[in-house]
Parts: sequence; structure tokens; C-alpha cells
Amino acid sequence: MLDLKTIHAVLDQLEQEKGIPREKVFEAIEMALASAYKKEYGKKGQIIRADFDIESGKTEFSQIKVVVDESMLKPENDEDEEEDENTDESEDTRVRFNAEQHIMIEDARRIKKDVELEEEIVFPLESKDDFGRIAAQTAKQTIIQKIREAEKSSVFQEFGSKEGDIIGGTVQRIERGNIFVDLGRATGILPFEEQIRSERYKQGERIRAYLYSVEESPKGVFLKMSRSHPQFLRKLFEMEVPEIAGGIVEIKAIVREAGSRSKVAVHSNDEHIDPIGSLVGQRGVRVSTVMSELSGEKIDIIEWSEDPKKFIEDALSPAKIMAISLNDDEKTAIVEVSDDQQSLAIGKGGQNVRLAAKLTGWKIDIKGAGGANLEKRAKKEEPATEEIENEDKEAEQEVE
Repeated sequence: MLDLKTIHAVLDQLEQEKGIPREKVFEAIEMALASAYKKEYGKKGQIIRADFDIESGKTEFSQIKVVVDESMLKPENDEDEEEDENTDESEDTRVRFNAEQHIMIEDARRIKKDVELEEEIVFPLESKDDFGRIAAQTAKQTIIQKIREAEKSSVFQEFGSKEGDIIGGTVQRIERGNIFVDLGRATGILPFEEQIRSERYKQGERIRAYLYSVEESPKGVFLKMSRSHPQFLRKLFEMEVPEIAGGIVEIKAIVREAGSRSKVAVHSNDEHIDPIGSLVGQRGVRVSTVMSELSGEKIDIIEWSEDPKKFIEDALSPAKIMAISLNDDEKTAIVEVSDDQQSLAIGKGGQNVRLAAKLTGWKIDIKGAGGANLEKRAKKEEPATEEIENEDKEAEQEVE
């Protein structure tokens, strides 16, 4: 019925190329054969097991019955059932006796003297030479299904451990702005909204992105990637800066307008280590490497501070601040700058003050040296801290 040479070839291929253990495939084959046998020759309620010998191709079938006694069975007459109504159903583990599935302990001990309750008694079933074309087809379909399930589980396990990391692959195709990436054993998707708008990719190009979601569904495993996520920038710095990997320097907050500008707040747990210098690197080599990966995105690196005034002042860099007035209740900051620093503080299209507000979590008003309100206010955003590091797009929404 089954081509042994083909089965051996399939087993080798699945194990080597897809990482699916041979044992899982054996299990799938035996379940398929048992299912086919029951469909052709079995009775309703029977528990049928198949033992498949991969070397000879022979299959032995058996019926399984579980050893029970009266205490494990629900009563059959109505009166006893009514008396038993007060029993909590959730705690009632008793079952109805089924001659195809159960065997009383008295009868089981005639077969095996030292048999225990809930032990399985195996009854060999007659081998059928004419296993049948329908049964073979059923077995084939079940084998294919089980292999797909095993492969999906293997892929989910592999990439589930990589969630939150940077992964790389090759552009497979582009559909409606979404980029599908060949990752070897699976295909990832880089949605249009998770891309850096200035970037363009062609089929066959290498691409790296942040794996932010691994989802298992009946249709397969979906791997969602992002190049605009703040955590992509965090992971790039972790790869380039040993002080971050070693826990000496910590990235406290990141905000991005992907492809244009980012602000990164850093803190050193060692007073002898300069956190900004660690990220910039000698002659700027570390930050330059990260910027190159992000198609030239500008990155402002500032030192994180518990002092709101100091933090806001640094967050508005490269602008120089004259004075800052804080309203703790409303969490608003009025920032005074000289006339020649106004455009730097506000930034093109209000970008600098907008990112500073997101980074610090304060609403920021920029005023001229004479106290004139420049009508450029950045609303407060949730602080970009570790608590929100896995949120998808919050840190990227523009503030009105």
C-alpha cells in the first residue's frame, strides 16, 4: 500500500530541510493508518492503534480498552442519576461504560493477573489484505495534514524564539505596497505602514527588519516585520554598542519619525562611562553604521535625566534654551529661546519640538526671547520608556 522507498526519502528530507523529527512523521503515519482501518472495518467508539514497521512496511492493528471498576462509572438507571444530581459536574470524572472502550477489572484480570485500574489492555485485530483504495487515500491525506501541522509547529517554535529580534531575508515579492520576505523556512511580511517611506526595494534584494509579531493561524505562521518601529533602532544600537549589551549603558527612551529623524535618551550605570560617546563611537563610527541601515535617518542622542528641565532642554537639542518654566499639574513646559534659535527648537514642520514632547512626555510651548508665543506647541505623549517598548505604532503617531 505504501511505497517504503518514498517514505524513507520524505523522512530524510523533512528532517534535514525542515527540522521535523522522524518520530513526528511516524506518529502521523500510524494515526493515519489507524483512522483508515477504523473507517473501513472498525466499529463506533473503538480505540484503534496502528504499529507501523518502517523497514518491512507491515502494519499491526490493535484495539485498546481501558481497565475500569464500578467507582469510575456513571450509574445507568435513572433513579441513581437523580440521586446524583447534587454532585458537582466539574468534579465528576466518572464515565459511561462503553464495551468498545472499557473493560471491567474482573474481566481484565482473567487476561492479566496484576492489571491496574486505568491500564490499557491491547487486543490484536485481524490484518486486512484488501485494505482498500479509499483507506489508502485517507491515510495519504492524513499523513500530508499531520506533516503540515508538524512543519507549522516547527516554524512557529523557531521564529517564536526570535520575536523581538532583528532578522534578515530576501525580498520575494511586493504586493499592494507590502513586501514579502523569504526567511528560509517561512515568509515574513513587511507591511506598507511599517516601512521607511523613502526606501524602495526590488525582488531578490537583502533586507533586515525587526520581528515584532509571530502569529499562528489555521493558514500557517504569520511573521510581521517592521523597519519603522522604535525597537528596530534600539536593537541596531544593541548590536553596535557593547556597553548596551553589557548593561553598562541603558537606552531609556526612543522616538522616531522613521526615515527622517529619531531621538534617543541614554543613561550610564557607570559614572566613568559616557553614554552618548558610547553610542556615537570613535569618530562617529557606531552611530554612522546605524544611520546607514536606516537610509540616513538623523539620530539625536541625548542624556536621560530625572530632572524634567534638564531632560527637556537636552531633548530640544541642537537648539540652545534660555529658560524653561514648568507646570507640574498640567505637565506643560514653556520654553524660552533666542530669536536665532527659534527655527532649531521648532524644527522643520515642528518636528524637533514634536519629537522632544514624545520623548519627555511633556507638552512643550516655544516662546521667543520677548515672551511672544511662537504658536508652536507639542502635545505630551506617553513617555517612551521600557513599559511601552513593544507597542506597535504609539511612539510613531504624530502629535498635532
